[in-house]
Amino acid sequence: MMEFEVLGPVRVLRDAQETALSGQMQRVLVSMLLLHANRPASVDLLANALWGEEPDDRAQQRLQLHVHRLRQTLGEPERVSFDPGGYRLTVLPGELDAERFESLVNEAIEASAAEPERCVALIRKALGMWRGAPFQGLDVHQLAGEIERLSELRIVALEELYTAEIACGRHASAVGELTDLVRRNPLRERLQGLLMTALYKGGRQADALAVYRSARQTLVDELGLEPGPELHAIERQILAGEPIEPVGTQPPPRIVPAQLPHNVTGFVGRMAELSELDRLLDDEGEAAPIAVIAGTAGAGKTALAVRWAHRVKDGFPDGQLYVDLRGYGPDQPVSTADVLGGFLRAFGVEGAAIPQDVTERAARLRSLLDGRRVLMVLDNAATVEQVRPLLPGASSCLVLVTSRDSLGGLVVREGAHRVGLGRMTADEAHGLLDGLLGRGRDVGSDAAELLIDRCARLPLALRIAAERIRARPGSTVADLVAELADEEPRLDLLDVGGDAQTSMRAVFSWSYHDLPQDAARTFRLCGLYPGHDVDLYALTALTGNEDLQATRRSLDALARANLVDEVADGRYQLHDLLRVYAAELTAATEDKAERQAALARLFDYYVYTAWQAMEVVAPQEAEIRADFAPTVAAVPDLTSYESALDWLEVERSNLVTLADRAAEHHLPAYATDISAVFWRYLDLGSFLDDSRRLHTTALAVARERGDRGAEGVALRAVGLVNHRMDRYDEAVRYLERALALHAELGNIKLQAGILNDLAGVYHIIGRIDDALESLHRSLALFREARCRPLEVKPLCNLAFNYRRQGRQEEAFDCLEQALAIADETGTRPGQAHALVNLVKLCRDAGRCEEAIEYAQRVLVLAHDSGIHNVKAYVLDHLGSVYLMMGDLAQAARHHHEALVSARTTGDNDLETRALNGLAEAETASGDAAKGFRYHNDALKIASEVGIRHEEARARAGLGDICHGRGEEEAAAAHWRTALDIYRDLHAPEAEAIQTKIAESANKAG
Repeated sequence: MMEFEVLGPVRVLRDAQETALSGQMQRVLVSMLLLHANRPASVDLLANALWGEEPDDRAQQRLQLHVHRLRQTLGEPERVSFDPGGYRLTVLPGELDAERFESLVNEAIEASAAEPERCVALIRKALGMWRGAPFQGLDVHQLAGEIERLSELRIVALEELYTAEIACGRHASAVGELTDLVRRNPLRERLQGLLMTALYKGGRQADALAVYRSARQTLVDELGLEPGPELHAIERQILAGEPIEPVGTQPPPRIVPAQLPHNVTGFVGRMAELSELDRLLDDEGEAAPIAVIAGTAGAGKTALAVRWAHRVKDGFPDGQLYVDLRGYGPDQPVSTADVLGGFLRAFGVEGAAIPQDVTERAARLRSLLDGRRVLMVLDNAATVEQVRPLLPGASSCLVLVTSRDSLGGLVVREGAHRVGLGRMTADEAHGLLDGLLGRGRDVGSDAAELLIDRCARLPLALRIAAERIRARPGSTVADLVAELADEEPRLDLLDVGGDAQTSMRAVFSWSYHDLPQDAARTFRLCGLYPGHDVDLYALTALTGNEDLQATRRSLDALARANLVDEVADGRYQLHDLLRVYAAELTAATEDKAERQAALARLFDYYVYTAWQAMEVVAPQEAEIRADFAPTVAAVPDLTSYESALDWLEVERSNLVTLADRAAEHHLPAYATDISAVFWRYLDLGSFLDDSRRLHTTALAVARERGDRGAEGVALRAVGLVNHRMDRYDEAVRYLERALALHAELGNIKLQAGILNDLAGVYHIIGRIDDALESLHRSLALFREARCRPLEVKPLCNLAFNYRRQGRQEEAFDCLEQALAIADETGTRPGQAHALVNLVKLCRDAGRCEEAIEYAQRVLVLAHDSGIHNVKAYVLDHLGSVYLMMGDLAQAARHHHEALVSARTTGDNDLETRALNGLAEAETASGDAAKGFRYHNDALKIASEVGIRHEEARARAGLGDICHGRGEEEAAAAHWRTALDIYRDLHAPEAEAIQTKIAESANKAG
């Protein structure tokens, strides 16, 4: 195992033994590659770090030699690869100490409010990784930004540590260390507040007030600023003799997932296997214990896993995760990306914060699970490859896998413990029949022995058989055995091989033939259902029943016969063997026209119901065919925002799967219908995986069918996905093609929507005139089409552009109109959009308290309404508000939270904003060096991606810092570039920059 350490002198360890790095050059090279871990570092960048900026024709050859030597030193040459972008060092999750440190600190912050003791333990573990200053002994300016970032995070960790220590009652012991920290960091107001709190709680009121007076004097002398509101509040509480509690970083509400299915009733036997699983709880190894329950189909693997999981779940207070990987059913197996995304969401990670890369998702999940006691049940796995990316690294977690395969790779490489689950013993089978049939039946007879044999001692088959006997008064085990024998010759036609499968089919058939006619038809049609689980309404549509009661009666009959399971309240699912059997039955019983009609009814139901839900969540944004006139017997009540949102979330994966299957079932129009109806919900929730998959499918189907209207809708949706992923050139290409197509078709409403979407991209890449023109056209077309709720979007975006140009009155006017329309129509996304812009506008106008109030409203609205893609931006805006108020610690903290979110999601626009915000906060606090590095990082990203306003902002900040250092030539160069960009953007900042350039020139003259 390879480990890389940068929290102190740079070290490389292989199997816990240090690998000697040969000299300073190699340490610099390793450090630069680690700085860009898993990303290419250009030859010029590395050469500059190693030999400075003077040109050297032989630099590339010398670098190749150093890389060659490094590969030999590492012992894994493939670790350092080369591509056109430069050299790349592959660093696996958990191998870099800085990454582990950051994960522990983030987890500690999450735990701080509810579990201060755990917070203390996590942070002390994190701080124990430090062996000195980051990259100690290396004077390389390219590393300075990362050194400062890690050092800042260490201070934040110390602040969290002593907040938690005081919360645990250890205020007296904290005073000494806090005193030293305050002496070394006199401008950290939070540290001053913690020291005051610790002294006050120890009965030292006078000393606490003395700390406040000293802190105030330092802030006034150094920065010309009064202490912030937090420090003021502590002083007031001390003077009033009120109790004080330390204020930590506010963590999100702790979410404990509880995803286990219903517990198994009537469970019999398997005591040896249960005991074997119990012994896993005593495993105290370094890795998460893993158990694989392996056995044939129908042996009861899931039942055993669920039964045991419910038995031990109290030992996993941090949550229980469950997923059916669908490795052997008729469905496509669940993708690793989807499972990881679902698990992250289960712990409260919002859609926008879920990384796009599968490897990064896996690493994020491992970090999130580290130190938590979580039980993970991975049901129905087909291969090792399905399971391995999902495994936690923490020994505090336990993983339970079920599979028909032995999954030998997990046993060999991960040390999994295999629990072989064969068919039930004869005694267990008799016990199960006895429990199901009750005493007094001929369970101990020869006929029972024969029945158990014909059911292959498989629990699923025995349950179905027992229920059949119970359902017929006077029926005996012998009667069943005789009937089962009569069925077997006909069933040979369906045999796909294997005694167990043949026996199961015989039992299924016997039970199926005894169903009422309606229930039997319902069972067959379940074999057509393309999704995973289904509710009463969708099943009513599929069967064509006139009302829900008829479907409910059929489901009751199927449940009594053990042919369907209720997996959650009101949602049903067939065992994968039963689904295969049902699909074969419907293929043999219903002709093609009947099957197509059933699927068309189902698709009609889903499209219509999704459209109804979207009309509540985002009125007038779902597109539906003009000729779409479904006959739907019953739909759920989705009149409230909450009920509509809940339905969309529950059915999300089914809707995306249905779109995939539509073309397979010769119903391609429904793929484009689902995309057109569902796009806005997926965009609001930042479900980028589902969006890409759905809209790409819809675009291909629309082009194949020559449906130009559907093609235009799908082009727009794909363009928006590219926008969310910061692929601006592609976004413009798709959106402009969509606009041209809808203009040709004469669809005013869609033209208006696409013009608004295009304006957002145009603004980012600096095409301001195009953005304004598009927004004015968008608003006019929405009004012409009488789409009042949709007027909010261009109004908000016009306000944003006006604000950037210093036209505040016009911006406020647009936002007042937008918020009034959003409130009037009850459009929550519109309310959020308007309020976000009001935060920024009130900040610019100096109305900071109003800005904070609006921001809090947005955060609540985003959380309650599933509008996840605004939270991180609001945090960044709050940072700039606190900067304006002079609360530099709060400003830096909010910008840093936004930066973490941006880097997690790969949001380049937000990352540049947050970096520039951090730079401004640090510069204001007197740390110009740190400000310079943050601005420089922002400049690098903004110039590469094409985020023009943030590029100018970074240049302006760099110019200010250079001017403060007396570097007038460098300052003027940065300012001139910023001025050119601001003029192109019609931004009011241009005037201030021009004044600075003129004043600098006058002084020089």
